Amino acid sequence: MEALMGTWPWYVGGPLIALIMLALLWIGRSFGFSSNFRTICSAVGAGKSCEFFRFDWKSQSWNLLFLVGAIIGGYIAAHYLSNNQIPPINEDTITELKSMGFASAGTAYSPTELFGEYSLRNVILLLVGGILIGFGTRYAGGCTSGHAISGLSNLQWPSLVAVIGFFIGGLLMVHVLFPLIF
Repeated sequence: MEALMGTWPWYVGGPLIALIMLALLWIGRSFGFSSNFRTICSAVGAGKSCEFFRFDWKSQSWNLLFLVGAIIGGYIAAHYLSNNQIPPINEDTITELKSMGFASAGTAYSPTELFGEYSLRNVILLLVGGILIGFGTRYAGGCTSGHAISGLSNLQWPSLVAVIGFFIGGLLMVHVLFPLIF
């Protein structure tokens, strides 16, 4: 039980991801969560008014099952297997976050200043961030997991370009936009 309660090291998680990718390649499937948005919209009838959603969504039902399993698995892990673990964060990062007003840095799993209180500012930040992420995944043709795990495993050039873009965008966010917002 202790093995389930702790954080798994990279040399366990990495090979497990590789095995899943090999299995998906073997059965002719590709991995990615953002494609579920299209599948769900198609399943509820969006294809009647938009060509993009007009496709055989039942061929992607396995991915919907994977999405539901990830949600259920996340709930089980957070509520029954986590021991309320707080990931270790570099002391310099904690100091910098505290200087930006995140007093919970290093003491909470996620910043309670954003996720623990419902202020108009927090709701707007999370809403705008969610819209930008949704737009970005659609514009990039997939999310970080789809491109970085599945696309690179299939040696797809557009996925390499997208992953490089994700890293550049992440660096700009952390070093330029984040300090301006907070």
